[in-house]
Amino acid sequence: MKKLLRVAAVAAAAALALTACGGGGSTADPANVSPTGEIKPREISWLLSRPADGAVINIMKKLADDYAKDHPGFALNLITTPDRPSYIQKLETLAAANKLPELFDTDATPFAQQLAKQGKMVDADKLLKSLNLYDDYRPGALDYQRFDDGSLYMIPFQFELEFMWYNKAILEKAGVSIPKSLDDIPAMCTALRKAGITPIAIDGQDQWPLERYVAYQPFREAGPDFVQKLKKGESSFSDATGQKTVKWMADLGKANCFQDGFSSQGYSDAQNQFTSGQAAMYNIGTWELPSLATDKLNPAVRDNIDFFTLPTTEGSVTAANEFVSPSGIGMAVNSKTYDPLVSDFLKFALEKYPSEYAATGALSPTTNVQTAIPANATPLYKKALETANDLGDKQAMPWDTQLDPTTNGRLQQELVLLVQGNITPEQFTSTMNDAIKQNAPKFFK
Repeated sequence: MKKLLRVAAVAAAAALALTACGGGGSTADPANVSPTGEIKPREISWLLSRPADGAVINIMKKLADDYAKDHPGFALNLITTPDRPSYIQKLETLAAANKLPELFDTDATPFAQQLAKQGKMVDADKLLKSLNLYDDYRPGALDYQRFDDGSLYMIPFQFELEFMWYNKAILEKAGVSIPKSLDDIPAMCTALRKAGITPIAIDGQDQWPLERYVAYQPFREAGPDFVQKLKKGESSFSDATGQKTVKWMADLGKANCFQDGFSSQGYSDAQNQFTSGQAAMYNIGTWELPSLATDKLNPAVRDNIDFFTLPTTEGSVTAANEFVSPSGIGMAVNSKTYDPLVSDFLKFALEKYPSEYAATGALSPTTNVQTAIPANATPLYKKALETANDLGDKQAMPWDTQLDPTTNGRLQQELVLLVQGNITPEQFTSTMNDAIKQNAPKFFK
């Protein structure tokens, strides 16, 4: 099914390119962020890839209802597809047919950058400034949404920090300490395995959690520029930085760092293994604070849970306070349907959203509100939130939002094979270099 979705996505992307070349569909000026005229209430739609019962959707539903009280006839139609592969297929198909709704979710992917270049998205940088909201946002939250050229076409609704959570009692039992360097992790896994302990719980089914790991060594070794060059074919896995991460990923596999059968186990499987004390570590973001830092956590492990941030390496060009700090999938505004109503609703919603979101116990993408720590939180909850106050300027971008979709799909497949020992580092390197060479020119012109 995933292979079929990737094929469909590539076909949609090709159709979009043909549509753009043929001049099909008209668009408004993406820089015209302050449309004038009468506000005429109607139903507008938002194509989303977010949990249907999540805070973002619940809050925006409430704000839309509040707005409708003073604007009879207004309604926000939420078209929700939480499953990301299916969502991407739907997004790219609608884009190819010039049928995108007023609002739609997208990461800062090569495909989204094509849409922006074709004038199909409103300039979010100018939009937020026109609404006098730009300065409220965390620089890191906005930077995560930017394209390589620094342009901003998506608005963040979240801000997360990704940590390596660990069980202090399990590490102590095995006589190991938390790693001071990324290079220490394979040896640590070996020691844990000798003690009969599963080192790291990972969601292997969804593939993106394993893909996080391949981004770590290059971020420490060469900074965020490496993947930007790699995806365009300006660097390769044969380079020294590329070879270091390929070898490291193979070493993680040789050390049996991940649970047995990890490739067939899902998100809840990984979470349950860690929270039940069956695995020593778990790499995940602050979106799981309710599960990891409240009294919902298994009492048998609750007091033993802590976290550390992405370890550095010798000669790191990025600092310890620079790691993966995503602001989630962003919201884009369709320039073709952008009018006084959409502008007025966004101003209303974006002004009120941060306080509503922070009240749920989550980190807001803005700094003008304070997160409400739940009454059932452990001290770890506050510690995690406070980490956001001391972040560096650089952040490690997840590679699944950076690579073209075909190369990304192939990378996810090959990483599993590499870590399982089914292919050699040399085979991995050759396959991925060929994939980038073949696919990158179609997306990065």
